[in-house]
Amino acid sequence: MKEIDRVLRALRNVRIGVVAEEIELHRAISVALSQAGIHHEHEVKLGPRCRIDFLTESGIGIEVKKGKPYSVAVEQQLERYARFDAVKGIVLVIERYQDVPKEVSGKPCRSLGLRKLWGIAL
Repeated sequence: MKEIDRVLRALRNVRIGVVAEEIELHRAISVALSQAGIHHEHEVKLGPRCRIDFLTESGIGIEVKKGKPYSVAVEQQLERYARFDAVKGIVLVIERYQDVPKEVSGKPCRSLGLRKLWGIAL
């Protein structure tokens, strides 16, 4: 199984209140990854002024966004992360779903909308 699919499967188990602060989402994601046996680090510095929310041992970067951020800025952020050799793929975990390119800088990229997981209509 591709490692990015393994990460997505673990993250689909995240359930947390809609009004949660982003740090609560981080905690829930860390728990879900740990329960799936996915080793990860939190707040990983990839370079100067470039820090990704999570990086798994296999190089899957996870960026978490609460609400509905400006999509162009998010895509630019994902592009910056994908340029680093340590990042082998990227998952955007976002409260409301946002389309992302299937690949960013030649690396797989996926989006996971938490409201869909919670059963909330958009």
